[in-house]
Amino acid sequence: MTAEAGGGELRGIGARLRAAREKRGLTLLQAAERLHLDARSVQALEEEDFTALGADVYVRGHLRRYAEAVGESPAQLQQLYSESPHASRPDLTRIPRGEPGKTSARLLLPALLLVVGFAVAGLLWWLLTMPGEKAHPLPADRTPAAASDAAAATDTPGTQPPAPPAAAGSSAARPSSSPAAALPGTGPQARLELIFSAGSWVEISDGEGRRLLHGLIEGGSTRTLMGSAPLLVVLGNAPAVTLRLNGQPVLPGTLVRRDGSAHLLIDAAGRVSAAAPRLAHGD
Repeated sequence: MTAEAGGGELRGIGARLRAAREKRGLTLLQAAERLHLDARSVQALEEEDFTALGADVYVRGHLRRYAEAVGESPAQLQQLYSESPHASRPDLTRIPRGEPGKTSARLLLPALLLVVGFAVAGLLWWLLTMPGEKAHPLPADRTPAAASDAAAATDTPGTQPPAPPAAAGSSAARPSSSPAAALPGTGPQARLELIFSAGSWVEISDGEGRRLLHGLIEGGSTRTLMGSAPLLVVLGNAPAVTLRLNGQPVLPGTLVRRDGSAHLLIDAAGRVSAAAPRLAHGD
C-alpha cells in the first residue's frame, strides 16, 4: 500500500506518519502522549498493523487524529486506507441466518403447549389462593344495651357529659408543621459537552441513575447534557470524542483501552477515574 510523494517517491501510510513525526522532532512516546494512546497503538499505525487496533471505525479515527497531530493530510491517508486490503474485513455483525429446519418446526408445538400449560396452572393457583371477603361483626359498643346505658348516664343529675373531641382546626388535633425530611443528597449539577469527530457508541448516566444519552452518534455531531455528578461515561470510540465538563476539557489519558473504548467516572471537579466495565449496546 503506497502513495506517490512530491519527488516521485512511493511511500506508505506508516512511512508517511513516521517521517512526519520525526520531522516535528517527536519520539514515539511523545506522539502517544499527545494522542492519549499507548505507544503500542502508535507503533501499530506506523507499522500498518491495523488488525491490532480493532474495528475499522477505530482505525480511521486513530489515522485522522495522528495525521492532524503531525501535519499530514487526513484525507489522503484515509483514501490510502480505503484502497488497502486491510479495509475489506468482513462485517461480523451481519452474519446471515439460516432458515429453520424441520427439527425446529417439530419442537415449536411442544414448546408452545408447555408455555400455555404453565400459564393455565398459574391462573388456577391465583384463583384458588385469592382471599375472599369475610363478614365483620358489629362493634360491641354499638349494641342497644350500651346505647341505653349511655342515655341513662346523661340523665343523671350532677353527671357531666363527656368532653367532645377536639376540633379539627385546634392545636391539639393539628398535625405537625415541621418540614418533611430532605431527600437524599445528590451531587451538584454538571454540564457535559461531547464533540464527535467520528462515529462512536456512547452511554451516559448521572449520579441519580438517570440515563442521559444512549446510542450510536455520528461524526460531526455535538451533544450537551445536564446531570448530577458524578457522571458515568462509556465510549466505544473514545479517541473520536472530545469531552468538556462545565467548559473545561476532560482528558481520559491512559484510561482509554487498546480497542479505543473507555469507561469513565467524572466528578463535579472534572477529575476522571476508571469506572467498572459495563456491557455495551443496551446492557
